[in-house]
Amino acid sequence: MAGEWVDCKLSDVCCSIDYGLTASAADHENGPKFLRITDIVPGHIDWDTVPHVVADGKTTAKYKLHDGDIVLARTGASTGTSSYVKDPPPSVFASYLVRLKTAPEFDPRFVAYYLKSDKFWAFIRGVLGDKSAQPNASATTMTAAPFRAPREKAEQRAISHILGTLDDKIEVNRKMAATLEAMARALFQSWFVDFDPVRAKLDGRKPAGLDAATAALFPAHFQESPLGHIPQGWTIEPVGEVVECVGGGTPSTVEPKFWEGGTHRWTTPKDFSSLQAPILLDTDRKITDAGIAKISSGLLPAGTLLLSSRAPVGYLAIAAMPVAINQGFIAIKCNERASNFFMLNWCQTNMAEIESRATGTTFAEISKTNFRPILIVLPPKELMVAFTEKVAPLYEQVTANLHQSRTLATLRDTLLSKLLSGELRVAEATIKRHLIVQDEGG
Repeated sequence: MAGEWVDCKLSDVCCSIDYGLTASAADHENGPKFLRITDIVPGHIDWDTVPHVVADGKTTAKYKLHDGDIVLARTGASTGTSSYVKDPPPSVFASYLVRLKTAPEFDPRFVAYYLKSDKFWAFIRGVLGDKSAQPNASATTMTAAPFRAPREKAEQRAISHILGTLDDKIEVNRKMAATLEAMARALFQSWFVDFDPVRAKLDGRKPAGLDAATAALFPAHFQESPLGHIPQGWTIEPVGEVVECVGGGTPSTVEPKFWEGGTHRWTTPKDFSSLQAPILLDTDRKITDAGIAKISSGLLPAGTLLLSSRAPVGYLAIAAMPVAINQGFIAIKCNERASNFFMLNWCQTNMAEIESRATGTTFAEISKTNFRPILIVLPPKELMVAFTEKVAPLYEQVTANLHQSRTLATLRDTLLSKLLSGELRVAEATIKRHLIVQDEGG
């Protein structure tokens, strides 16, 4: 009967509960994709970054993923994290994941949303208890979680459709951001790594895709340098002499005056682990004026490029707002000689060199002392301006998409809680979703 809800265990709604494949991942294309816990933690599956598996077809057959499967992490700090599998490429799942296949009378995407609910996470926290060092839970334990759903599958589907529409828009924004970033990287590669316009002029050709004014900013010859051939008139300098590189700190976490009621954003590399684009919009923690005074670099201005220097080395993002940093960063304060968009792409392109200068036995860390001497090829100021003007609109659109996705995610989480508890009916939620998406330009 419409409006009725069924209460049972998660295991009761599954027709199959399976552990994954124990095998090694490989970057080269040698078999199906190999989905791991790290691939589902960001909240979506980016199949382009998922590695392949080293195993034969007979071995992998039973672990093949299908549209509508649900994967659930069973070990590590991400225990309980899950993801809905939608239109996957040929792929299998790793041993630290559990795959759930739902029974025909249950909508799989509704079940997937249940795994995001406060009720499920309260159960997981109760199961894990004090296993903070290395949390883990068996498939049997996790699927003993209480489960509640509308008895009618049509109502389940209506709920998952509402939530899914929001997630689908968020995914569209993520893919658009990736495309815009790729466009900026391609331009940087062409102008400042491959020197395509210079090579074209040297060959007597017109630089492709450039107007006359921009083409005129490139020379027609190369010169020798410590880094090989570079465009004539360009310079090579240590990065530390081009931009200002500063570090951060952590005021005492047991001193309330540094944290309670804080209004300034303070970031650690942990904030970067789930970024969908190299733009930092917010931080997990806030700090007070007294706390800021304890950090030598103080409050850094919006536009500062942040490079994580340890745990791990290599996270990158431009701060979209003033922010203070902990000791896990090198903050790069850019200028007209090297803009933040230029330096972002330079760091991405030269990450292997940056990582090679990291030292340490417990964990790798690159110090400011080791970072500053890295040589950078600098174009003239006019060309730096031209590059920045061309890519700035791309990153502005990325930022706008991120803001929209944050709004949509907040709405999704609010609706998820209310719809899965029965507090909000489908018709009401549809109206709320429509109004928000329209306001956000969706």
